Amino acid sequence: MLLWQAQHVRRTTPRLPVAGGALAGEIGTGARLRLLVVGESTAVGVGAAHHGEALAGELAGRIAAKIGRRVAWRVLGENGATARRTLRLVEATHAEADVAVVALGVNDVLEQTRLARWRRDVAALVAALQERARARDVILLEVPPLAKFPALPRPLRDVLGADSRRLDAALARLAARLDAPDRRVRHYRFAFDGAREFFARDGFHPSALGYARWAELIASRFAQESAGESTD
Repeated sequence: MLLWQAQHVRRTTPRLPVAGGALAGEIGTGARLRLLVVGESTAVGVGAAHHGEALAGELAGRIAAKIGRRVAWRVLGENGATARRTLRLVEATHAEADVAVVALGVNDVLEQTRLARWRRDVAALVAALQERARARDVILLEVPPLAKFPALPRPLRDVLGADSRRLDAALARLAARLDAPDRRVRHYRFAFDGAREFFARDGFHPSALGYARWAELIASRFAQESAGESTD
């Protein structure tokens, strides 16, 4: 049953392209903050027409508005990337960042990555972002809740949803373990009701509205944390 459902989803789900446009840009005024968005299909904006309305562009604009800084953003990712593949991309780049936002997990769920390997791969990715990209802040976004994806029928949706929760719980524990005053590692998780308008027409990736909502939540939390640190 699960195998048949998985094959049916692959056959019938529309294949959407990555977002168009430049993979880097700047927005806002003031002191520059370098933002690097890395990861899988959501990092490269599948479901959005261009990067201005995908995760990186939306997030950069909202952070710039909230903290009053010029945000130079860059995308480094690949549709279908796992944590291990993303690590290779970071190891091969010369991009540097003050803040790195990591969007991963769906492909590791689909490929049934074991928890131990997931933890190793993400820990190595965080280290690469800190050492190679010089990121002082690494934000690990929640593994997307596959239990709420409209494209997935039940019981496949429930099984993959449970797998995504396991990977996300491990991600949260890893962030808590790696977090340090001089090299912050944080896990961002937000309540999500699964509203259909937040999904693209494939029922699997965010729509432009979904990216905007996600970016607003991330930017708001980041701005609050930044304000708290400046008063310490």
